[in-house]
Amino acid sequence: MVESWSVIITQSLQNLWMGFAGFLPSLIGAIVIVIVGLIVAAAFATLIEKIFEGIKLNKFLHTIGLTPYFERAGIKLNGSLFLGRLTYWFLLIAFLLAASDALGLYAFSGFLSGVLAYVPSVIIAVLVMLAAVVVANFLRTIIKASVKSAGFHSANFLGSLTWWAIVIFGFFAALNQLNIARDIVNTIVTGFIAMLAIAGGLSFGLGGKEYAAYLIGKLREHTEYHR
Repeated sequence: MVESWSVIITQSLQNLWMGFAGFLPSLIGAIVIVIVGLIVAAAFATLIEKIFEGIKLNKFLHTIGLTPYFERAGIKLNGSLFLGRLTYWFLLIAFLLAASDALGLYAFSGFLSGVLAYVPSVIIAVLVMLAAVVVANFLRTIIKASVKSAGFHSANFLGSLTWWAIVIFGFFAALNQLNIARDIVNTIVTGFIAMLAIAGGLSFGLGGKEYAAYLIGKLREHTEYHR
């Protein structure tokens, strides 16, 4: 009985050691991959950050009017640092994916693959929001100047309304790009457009019917006069 137990224990330890010895090269390889990944990711992140600092990206973002919105949120706008950090994490996740494959952790590899595939959507969403803010600032200035030059009132209100409309639609487009509650976002956009149409129709039908009658009368007088 004692010999049987000793044989069982010896075989178990041998199997454990053989399994660990077979796993050890993969573990060492994965550690080396992660260390190399940390070095490469840090180097490329620094390079990307220096490149965008050299082309004055932060100055450009300040010029197009993005700085005040980040400062209100308590965030210091630093586009070159953001792109450097994005590059760092993208490369690091890529090396972690390689290390995970080396260890045979295929479920974790699938998760990392999904994260890497999601990064382009994040970049596009950020670009959509930046474009929306830039276009909104430009159109707000144009509309305010046009309304003031035409002698109408509420130039600031119309400019702000234009700005918010474009930014909100840009925000919804960014959410749609990120696949965040796509059905809900589409429903909200459809409902918002329908709300504006109904509100415009009611306001014109109830509050502007007298003015509409006046315009039709002026048009009729002008037509009959030129006959």
